[in-house]
Amino acid sequence: MTDSFEQIAAKHAITEQIYRYCRSVDRLDVPLGHSVFHPEATADYGPTGYRGTGPGAIDWVCEAHRGLIAHSHQVSNINIVLHSEESAGSEAYVTATLRMEREGKMMHMEIWARYCDRWSRRDGAWRIDHRDTVIDYDSIREVTPMNRHEWTRRDPQDPSYKALGAA
Repeated sequence: MTDSFEQIAAKHAITEQIYRYCRSVDRLDVPLGHSVFHPEATADYGPTGYRGTGPGAIDWVCEAHRGLIAHSHQVSNINIVLHSEESAGSEAYVTATLRMEREGKMMHMEIWARYCDRWSRRDGAWRIDHRDTVIDYDSIREVTPMNRHEWTRRDPQDPSYKALGAA
């Protein structure tokens, strides 16, 4: 079966929103993160994580990430099923890499998870209605730090904002 242009465009728009979510938490860009969710959206990050509103999840993740030295989220294997012109579901695999200091030691944590999202399109924009973040497994280990990379930023002064035309 071949997707129509409209279906391809919808899947692309949803994929871009998933990318925006990752960008928002990596750059600590709360307004960008809020734009991925409908205002009344819900989010469940599992039994030991956040449960509440979608926008609240962004606030929670960004606040937690402020205490880290560095972090990066990559998504892959994005599967999207369009239920109608206004409704969809998706599953995206995510690898989150986090750097933190604990008891004077540099720690490297990796989390392998999936974002299982329900979407709706309103006023022409696809946004998340509900997100389940399913953590499949994780690891943490001590690492020997190399150079501190000062050019990377977790705010609008990051070079990516200039490249993307937002600064």
